[in-house]
Amino acid sequence: MHQPLLSSLFPPLWRGPLSTLQVNLGYRCNQACSHCHVNAGPTRTEMMDPATLALIPPVLAARGLACLDLTGGAPELHPQFRELVVAARRLGVEVIDRCNLTILSEPGQHDLAPFLANQGVTVVASLPCYSADNVDRQRGSGVFTRSIAALQQLNGLGYGQPGSGLQLHLVYNPQGPTLPPPQAQLEAEYKRVLAADFGVVFNSLYALANMPIQRFASWLQAQGKLESYRALLQAQHRPDHLAQVMCRSLISVDWQGWLFDCDFNQQLGLAAAEPGQPRRHLRELLERDPEGDPIAVADHCFGCTAGGGSSCGGALQAS
Repeated sequence: MHQPLLSSLFPPLWRGPLSTLQVNLGYRCNQACSHCHVNAGPTRTEMMDPATLALIPPVLAARGLACLDLTGGAPELHPQFRELVVAARRLGVEVIDRCNLTILSEPGQHDLAPFLANQGVTVVASLPCYSADNVDRQRGSGVFTRSIAALQQLNGLGYGQPGSGLQLHLVYNPQGPTLPPPQAQLEAEYKRVLAADFGVVFNSLYALANMPIQRFASWLQAQGKLESYRALLQAQHRPDHLAQVMCRSLISVDWQGWLFDCDFNQQLGLAAAEPGQPRRHLRELLERDPEGDPIAVADHCFGCTAGGGSSCGGALQAS
């Protein structure tokens, strides 16, 4: 694990009003992508236990949250994934499923896509390129073909179609130690190619920078590019992004229920607690509003403010 020291270089941040609870349901995944900052894969066994998962709907209600953002690993592999989705939707909360697409064709998941559509779940789907060679190189052999089939299935259920209300967003990650190109320009190219070649439509593209942590950091280090990539992120820092970074309105929960300021801090063990204070648990949100809390920052945070910016909802600056 590439754990940074808390940095004096990145500006201090404090949380604003909380709108989103992002929950990592576990690290088990049917893929093992080279850029994965979670080090997820088929051999991981960590999963949120039922008692911790049962806290999520009451927290959503207690804090009046608008969104439950489910991630992993492949969050759909948690045995209570569907139960949790139904409970959150009954509260009127938007549910985001961070979906790797190939999960839709895994054994036992034949009815997953119809379930997501029936519940009105927003699907945020990983597709790091519209080229088969690039996707398979980053995510594994055959992943591109399976991903396109999954997108076509989702389109058939109404996802990405005008007037359906079913939101389908794609996620782009660069192949190496570079910043994403302008999001609007890349989105237009994705829409053109996917529609022409595969008849696939979607709502929007999220262009995300790769964080120099975990599996991607190990790859960069092996290539001798880790320090140069960190320097690039810092050099491209834009202070105007600080008002929009995701940690100001989102709090991240790991599979054990511990609170973090974002998913990246979660993987680095930087808890959502003031230095020297005990780490905080999901159950505390039943009684305590975290607005105004200081946010733990370190050098990797430049990945969210470099260039066009990067967040769970894509670039922070229109381009």
